[in-house]
Amino acid sequence: MQRRERTRHLIELGGLVQKAGLVELTDDDRATLYGALLDLAGRGRGADSGDVLALWKRRGKRAFDAEEDATETTT
Repeated sequence: MQRRERTRHLIELGGLVQKAGLVELTDDDRATLYGALLDLAGRGRGADSGDVLALWKRRGKRAFDAEEDATETTT
């Protein structure tokens, strides 16, 4: 059961990479994607990590909300 949950979690994370447009942006180059994610992780661990993480969270919530609003409008 834990393996299924982990697999589902990893698939959802991959979906976020796709949803953010990173696959198209990098032409599906996994080395570029990995490098970008490593850069983000470094920024998230930097001196101003609290501010950076809060900014990312706000942007993500806004994007999810906008997507939900768009879905509700079309249905």
